[in-house]
Amino acid sequence: MKRLLILAALSASLMTSACVTVIDASDDADMAWHGENAQPFDAARDACRASTGRGLRSDAFRACMANKGWTRS
Repeated sequence: MKRLLILAALSASLMTSACVTVIDASDDADMAWHGENAQPFDAARDACRASTGRGLRSDAFRACMANKGWTRS
């Protein structure tokens, strides 16, 4: 029984370890971004703002963030 409990806990931690959700963002525009194996959020956001010169809701900005591993739900 103890082995099963350890295996279940290990399995649950591995399934959620690669998923990142930005839930404590200070700006409402930063909410709802999700990333798997993504670059750090703040650096990706700042780089996309600088490279696209467009707003956070533009298609160019979303494409840039997707290239860095982030998608918006």
